[in-house]
Amino acid sequence: MECNKRIKKESPEENHLNRDSAFPYEVLECVIGMLKSRKDRSSVSLVCKEWYKAESCSRKNVFIGNCYSVSPEILTRRFQHIRSVTLKGKPRFSDFNLVPANWGADIHPWLLVFSKDYPFLEELRLKRMIVTDESLEFLALKFTNFKALSLLSCDGFSTDGLAAIATHCKNLTELDIQENGIDDKSGNWLNCFPENFTHLEVLNFSHLQSDVNFDALEKLVSRCKSLKTLKVNKCVTLEQLQRLLVHAPRLGELGSGSFSQELATQQYLELESAFKICKNLHTISGLWVDSAQYLPVLYSACTNLTFLNFSYAAIDSDDLTKLLVHCPKLQRLWVVDTVEDRGLEAVGSYCPLLEELRVFPADPFGDGIAHGVTESGFVAVSEGCRRLHYVLYFCRQMTNAAVATVVQNCPDFTHFRLCIMNPGQPDYLTHEPMDEAFGSVVQTCTKLQRLAVSGYLTDLAFQYIGKYAKNLETLSVAFAGSSDWGMQCVLEGCPKLRKLEVRDCPFGNAALLSGLEKYESMRSLWMSDCKVTMNGCRFLAKEMPRLNVEVIKEEGSDDRHAERVYVYRSVAGPRRDAPPFVLTL
Repeated sequence: MECNKRIKKESPEENHLNRDSAFPYEVLECVIGMLKSRKDRSSVSLVCKEWYKAESCSRKNVFIGNCYSVSPEILTRRFQHIRSVTLKGKPRFSDFNLVPANWGADIHPWLLVFSKDYPFLEELRLKRMIVTDESLEFLALKFTNFKALSLLSCDGFSTDGLAAIATHCKNLTELDIQENGIDDKSGNWLNCFPENFTHLEVLNFSHLQSDVNFDALEKLVSRCKSLKTLKVNKCVTLEQLQRLLVHAPRLGELGSGSFSQELATQQYLELESAFKICKNLHTISGLWVDSAQYLPVLYSACTNLTFLNFSYAAIDSDDLTKLLVHCPKLQRLWVVDTVEDRGLEAVGSYCPLLEELRVFPADPFGDGIAHGVTESGFVAVSEGCRRLHYVLYFCRQMTNAAVATVVQNCPDFTHFRLCIMNPGQPDYLTHEPMDEAFGSVVQTCTKLQRLAVSGYLTDLAFQYIGKYAKNLETLSVAFAGSSDWGMQCVLEGCPKLRKLEVRDCPFGNAALLSGLEKYESMRSLWMSDCKVTMNGCRFLAKEMPRLNVEVIKEEGSDDRHAERVYVYRSVAGPRRDAPPFVLTL
């Protein structure tokens, strides 16, 4: 009888769960809650209604790669217990000034909804979003348990907004402000942290320009005993840096600011001593170096380094070599091409554990290149760093044979981004297209997820990509291809493609419309300065009504030509905040 009573108390939903699932609901929710991968959680949610519900209820963080792919209302209806939100706004080509500043992606409408449905929100990580001081103050006042704010390549706010965060977020553990279009009024926002505030674990203001109130900064660092990441701007002197390091010997990540001041002998020795006590350092970044005179102070801190970021330090090959001798555990290295091929040869010699290499141009728009790297340095790295699987390489010249050698040496590439600085440049030795280079990449590197191509490429390169790049998720193309057929090969042949970015290519309506069966499963398509027409975009919008098809039109432009096209899937429908120059079809 007792058993019958228990059965009668079960709801129809629970009865259904008992028939179809081996786990009670609470156990299922707990198991799904242990999944960390976004892809795994998305796959789990598609199994059945019960798994969908359990995944929704157990989700604590969410990543949204396009802020217009969903509305905040839809998000909060599905996930009720979110504590952390990561949100991306403008298309990536906004980094190249191809997207106007007032295009959209304002965070404030999201905050208004979150304040009602996610009052216990703890983390907000934004990239290429519009963030105003009003939004930052609203965030600081409405979310009483807020802990972490990360702003990358955002615009619209000033140091007044940072002052509001510092003043009101009593539980703040992370403030990461990097590469933003910020109105940097002064460094006095650091004064706004309460005198009893001690929770900070991450502080990054490396790209702010104004002088900071160093007394306030020093007191803050000395109070926050759990500080693990500190990245200061280039207004912090080496003498001041030494004082900060003394207060924070437990740092794991340091952005050390400017290495350009003059030091007396005693000051040099004190700075060297401060680095010696930082036994936990695994990352050094954000160095602005006019002279490498004081780089030797870093040597004692290099033993356990896994990441060295010199992307703002135009050091030469000799200084890089002297430093790398002390970095036996290095896994990630970002440098400027002033290191030249000799510097990369040192990388191959001293960094056998290297997994990621990024080489940036010192002067990306210069007419004459007095320095730079070539295929020789690339091959040297691949010969000594067989674990390499991520590369971003800006170079003056390249050959098909060199790329083939690189991928034979390092066949596990997941990210391969090669940028030959002169658009449309062929193999400089044979004068052949670079088709075989990228054919080698996609045939050899079966794990490849992201590819950026450059140089003189015909449709053959895209035929290779469509045929062999079966795990490719993101493809970036510029100044390449011969006809629509090239893009058709990619759209028809890459089953996992999520993002396709195309600029200055001879692809037109036929290429655009070849993706009718593909765009529903992709995150986005960007095409600019191609041969797409307004009629082609209108046809796409008509055939695929669940896609948002947007065209950015400049004043006085040709009514027939679609200069910049942004296509993305959305469950929210056309956006309501599009400015007049964005035509939603």
